[in-house]
Amino acid sequence: MWLKEIAPTGKLRKWFAHDPQKWNEFKKLYFRELALEGDILEPIITQGKKVNVTLLYGAKDGHFNNAVALKEYIELKTGEGWD
Repeated sequence: MWLKEIAPTGKLRKWFAHDPQKWNEFKKLYFRELALEGDILEPIITQGKKVNVTLLYGAKDGHFNNAVALKEYIELKTGEGWD
């Protein structure tokens, strides 16, 4: 399943540029974008209750990318850990 709408906006991605010093601000802004999308994450959350869900990303940095931020957002939203 590919939910293009859950990706950070191009403007936010370009601003962040995978700069670790911008990480906390990036997450704050990305979480705000996700919150504005309403229930867009429901398909992922529903699937995650049944099977493992893999979040893909195209960044070279495995620690500071939108998939890591998305996982954190889902965990905050659901109150459940995703391994």
